[in-house]
Amino acid sequence: MRSNAQVRSGLFCLGVLLMIVAVIIGPLPGPGFLIVFPVGLMLCLQNSAWAKRVYVRFKWRHPRYGDWADRVMRRVSAARRRARARLESVMDDD
Repeated sequence: MRSNAQVRSGLFCLGVLLMIVAVIIGPLPGPGFLIVFPVGLMLCLQNSAWAKRVYVRFKWRHPRYGDWADRVMRRVSAARRRARARLESVMDDD
């Protein structure tokens, strides 16, 4: 379904819109920002090569914030990296 360029563009625009809405509702009480922003970011990352490049550059420059974003989005690659780091630290202790 996402192979259509128009659908991918629409999902990317929806993701950008959700991120903008998340910033607007951020000051309101409740976890709205923590739910809406990651969903918008995921839509952007899944549907845009440009967004992926920008995200990778951001994570390279700010690894702490990139790790936080990966945890909020529950990215499989982030969980795999954390498990590998834990395994390496256990192996180093031996």
